[in-house]
Amino acid sequence: MTANAVRIAKYRPFPPVALPDRRWPDAVIERAPAWLSTDLRDGNQALMEPLGIDDKLRLFHTLVSLGFKEIEVAFPAASQTDFDFVRALIEGGHIPRDVTISVLTQARDHLIERTVESLRGAARAIVHVYVSTAPAFRRVVFRKTRPEVTAMAVEAVRQVRALTASQPDTAWTLEFTPENFSGTELEFACDVCDQVTQAWGATAQDKVIINLPATVELATPNVFADQIEWMHTNLARREAVVLSVHTHNDRGCAVAAAELALLAGAERVEGCLFGNGERTGNADLVTLALNLMTQGIDPGLDFGALDALRRQMEAHTAIAVHPRHPYAGELVFTAFSGSHQDAIRKGFAARRPGQAWDVPYLPVDPADLGRSYDAIVRVNSQSGKGGVAYLMESAHGMHLPRGMQVEFSRAVQRHTDATGKEVDAEALWGLFAREYLERARPVFYVGHQLGAGEEVQDILLRFEADKRVVAASGRGNGPVDAAVNALGLPLTVLGYEEHALGAGADAKAVAYVELALEGADGPTHGAGVSPNILTAAILAVFSALNRLMATLPKDRRKALMERMAHCE
Repeated sequence: MTANAVRIAKYRPFPPVALPDRRWPDAVIERAPAWLSTDLRDGNQALMEPLGIDDKLRLFHTLVSLGFKEIEVAFPAASQTDFDFVRALIEGGHIPRDVTISVLTQARDHLIERTVESLRGAARAIVHVYVSTAPAFRRVVFRKTRPEVTAMAVEAVRQVRALTASQPDTAWTLEFTPENFSGTELEFACDVCDQVTQAWGATAQDKVIINLPATVELATPNVFADQIEWMHTNLARREAVVLSVHTHNDRGCAVAAAELALLAGAERVEGCLFGNGERTGNADLVTLALNLMTQGIDPGLDFGALDALRRQMEAHTAIAVHPRHPYAGELVFTAFSGSHQDAIRKGFAARRPGQAWDVPYLPVDPADLGRSYDAIVRVNSQSGKGGVAYLMESAHGMHLPRGMQVEFSRAVQRHTDATGKEVDAEALWGLFAREYLERARPVFYVGHQLGAGEEVQDILLRFEADKRVVAASGRGNGPVDAAVNALGLPLTVLGYEEHALGAGADAKAVAYVELALEGADGPTHGAGVSPNILTAAILAVFSALNRLMATLPKDRRKALMERMAHCE
């Protein structure tokens, strides 16, 4: 046997669910589920250093501000800190009237008693009881039969019912979880849940939350959806049940499994922000909610300040959110690829007010998450003209002509290939300035004076060539044409563009010129920036001329310099 065959032999394929008339593949999610955040319980117990009461209180208020109406706050029988936190929430008046807190307990008498005691005085509360029902747990952990495990669940529910009856001022809800549901025989899981709802006396007015977890994700999301639809169809007193799911991410499919579960009949989802939680983590409620938003469904949660939330959670958990994490990662709206950058830039340019969001490669408007557009396009050796043009425009207000985009991107490519590093907006401006604005040699612009004229423009152009300051006259159909003619070289103007840099009386102007020189390999561009648009245009001519000169053989360049030095 091969090494892989030896490894594979120990695993069994997960059995399919007998559901020949499954309906969930044709279903559509039309509304958001009820959400429960378990950041303060499942998320907290997953940390190497669990949160103290002050940090938990800050996180609780954050969850409330995001719009959560159900928040699992603690495992109060597990530690004094958790018990004290529940008391602090209640006695400190921190729980809004429309928010229900939830606490978790195992199905053990003394733990249940301690748990219910922690909730004394709460206006609304969920007591969440769990019993593991999977064969491995029945056999290895509990060493109990099916009827004995069922009895554990029923006795726990009866105890919760009796204890909560002594606190009638609280609106109580029971939540029951057959832990490791996804690995439990469906008929047994259903029977346990039915016994629980019967023991509670569940009605349509007093519903029990039946929470079906993929405590360990064992199969593909479609199998979990089949399991949920089977339960949705077969549960007794279905009208008295809120069907909830709690997916883990062992196979990397927690979000997908939760979404398919909603198609299959689930009405409620438990999870954590950014997928925190035991082992591989829980379903990421940020991703789930924003997936709904991008489909035009109000998720009922507000992630309009996602960067700030990410930073807060990283500080609380000491766990960094991956830069490629959906929606929240630092780089998820960043394009390095040239083709991506070009499509994004064109998408932004084509947008019109009131249009549906439809920008290539961006499934959501970063602004809707409180994120800026600054980092959408970043330039490295994989980038092209689109990315360079986008950064020059968004960061510096420079609308480069298309030919100049191609030309400048080659210079940027040479730089990134040589350094192997990213070029940010500031460094990009430095490259542009060296390539175009600081090209003062070998022909140095000194000054100019325009003559009066309506149809023909005269110019007296002063420049230094071959160590001699020259004052040359020229005439043309505009300042650029006149300046080119004054230089006395076989130059041809192929293109000219100009625009303001900013707004207001003190705004500068930028001009772009494309020149061709007889004998040169091809045309090139120049740029000039000045408070005066005419001066900017003439500076652009000198920029292009000097860039052309740099491409010529030494003897050809020397001959042209001598020619200009005597062109007065």
